[in-house]
Amino acid sequence: MNLAKRILPALALALAVCAGHAQTYPSRPVRLVVPFPAGGGTDIVARRMAQHLHEELGQVFIIDNKSGASGNIGAESVARSAPDGYTLMLTAAPFAIAPALFKSLGFDPVKDFTPVAEVASVPLLVVTRADSPLKSIADLVAAAKKDGNAISYASFGNGSPPHLVGERMKALAGIGMTHVPYKGSQAALPDLLSGQVAVGILDVVSMTPLIKSGRLRALAITGPQRTPVLPDVPTLTQAGIPFDTVGWYAMFGPAGMDPAITARLNGAVNKVMARPDMRSLLLASGSLSVDPAPTAAQWAAAFKDNVQVWGEVARASGASVE
Repeated sequence: MNLAKRILPALALALAVCAGHAQTYPSRPVRLVVPFPAGGGTDIVARRMAQHLHEELGQVFIIDNKSGASGNIGAESVARSAPDGYTLMLTAAPFAIAPALFKSLGFDPVKDFTPVAEVASVPLLVVTRADSPLKSIADLVAAAKKDGNAISYASFGNGSPPHLVGERMKALAGIGMTHVPYKGSQAALPDLLSGQVAVGILDVVSMTPLIKSGRLRALAITGPQRTPVLPDVPTLTQAGIPFDTVGWYAMFGPAGMDPAITARLNGAVNKVMARPDMRSLLLASGSLSVDPAPTAAQWAAAFKDNVQVWGEVARASGASVE
């Protein structure tokens, strides 16, 4: 009884201190690491979001571009930072794929990080040239079943999300296709437009102008929802291949962050991303708002599943990065 009398007040005091920290957070500038070069999609979203987070939380969010090793250098630096909420990271889906691709990785994306918020979904398009006989995913599957060697698909790199989507399509549809990696969507375009490769699995922002101008045909979009930019393009699942996993932008902190601070950040990020200018920015960059925006706990569960799904696909494909 006496022990309980001593413990309960101490516990109440500890909880009050934690709650007080969360209410006063942030009390100094926050460093937001972007593990990719300045000017890229993740960086553009991070900089606009940082401006609004400053307005919401009253402190400056300083962008720190720490690129290299496909984002792993920046991620490792965040994993080794203090879990006080003053070092955060905005990254993309390759973060979840990294454990399956890199033999030597200085962090575990699940164990060494606190998922804070999902910022946006980043779908991909399955496209072909406008005069291709392939007018749907059903046509693609039929052609590949007839002669898998005749169907090739372009991606923007070995082990990239487009490569793994292509491999997953092959497995789920029971077809063969030859992967042809390029150094970016623009590098793949000449061979795609000339018919050297049958289809491309490429980013929305680069492909949409070519689709709207009639030079390319979109067969499907990845993820669970269509994009308002191309409302007539079905999802892969709607087109007959049940695969909804999609790329994303998301915020993380080091493992061990105070749940109250994580929740405060999650609420602020979700509020910022609901602003009309942020929604417009996402659409312009080929991304989609996440509706409804998940809580930190919901995103943590989804992210853990994401790591598992992408890992299984990567390992099955045999993809690796030295």
